[in-house]
Amino acid sequence: MTTASTTLDPIDPALNDAISTPPRPPRASPVSASLTFARRALLKIKHVPEQLADAIMIPVLFTVMFTYLFGGAMAGSTDEYLQFLLPGTMVFAVLLVTVYAGVNLRTDVATGVVDRFRSMPIWRPALIVGGLISDAGRNLLAAGLVLGLGLLMGFRPEGGAAGVLLAVALVLAFAFGLSWVWATLGLVLRTPSAISAVSFLVQFPLTFASNVFVDPQTMPGWLRAFVEVNPVSLLVDAVRGLMHGTAEPNQIGVVLLTAVLLVAIFGPLTMRLYRTRT
Repeated sequence: MTTASTTLDPIDPALNDAISTPPRPPRASPVSASLTFARRALLKIKHVPEQLADAIMIPVLFTVMFTYLFGGAMAGSTDEYLQFLLPGTMVFAVLLVTVYAGVNLRTDVATGVVDRFRSMPIWRPALIVGGLISDAGRNLLAAGLVLGLGLLMGFRPEGGAAGVLLAVALVLAFAFGLSWVWATLGLVLRTPSAISAVSFLVQFPLTFASNVFVDPQTMPGWLRAFVEVNPVSLLVDAVRGLMHGTAEPNQIGVVLLTAVLLVAIFGPLTMRLYRTRT
C-alpha cells in the first residue's frame, strides 16, 4: 500500500495579516474613562443644544427681571439692589441646573445603555463621574452668564477678580456635592420628569425662602430663623462676602463642609444603587 503525502501551502501573508489578532489595548485608567464619558455628555449637548436652555435662560431671566422689577421697591435703586442680588441669582441659577445630573443618568438607565456600560471592563464610577464633570461645565456657563450680564448692568464687586473667582469656585464646589443627590434620585425614581418635579418641589422653597432676594431682617421671626440656617442662605452669604471682600472663614468652611458631607453620603449611596439596581 502506498501512502500519499500532501504538503500544505503556506498561508498567504495578506490573509495572515487579516486574521491576526492585534495586541489588546491597555485598560483605560479611571481618569481616562471619566473624561471619555464627560466628552460623551458634551457631545449629547452638541447634538441636542436645547439642553442648555435652562442654563442660559434662567440666569438671564432672573437677573434682569428681579433687578428691574423689584430693585426700586427693595432698595430704592436698581444699581444698589444689583450689588445685593447678583451673588444670590448666581447661586440660584447654578443650583437649579444641577438637576441634570439625575435627569441624564435616569435617561441612560431608561434606554438600557447603562447595562452595557456596567458590563464593560472600565472603572465603575466613570459614567457618573464623567457626567458630573460635564455638568460642572454647564454650571460654570450659568455662573459666567450671570456674572457677565451683571457686569454689563453695573455690578461692581468690591472683592476684585480674586474674590469673584473664589466665589464661583465655591458655588461650583457646592453644586458638585448637590449633584450627587440628584444622581441618587436618578437611580431611584422611574422617569426623568419625576426627578425634575422633585427638584422643583425641593429647590424652589429653599431658594425663595432664603436671602437670595431680600434681607432676612425684614422677615417675621419664625421665617427668619429658618432662613438663617437654610443651606442656600449660608452659601449666598459666603458668595456675597467673597465678591464684596467681607467673607468670613467660618462662612466658607460651613459651605465646604456641607459639600463634602453631601458627597460622603450620596456618593457611596449612588454607587451602591448603580451596582445593584437594574
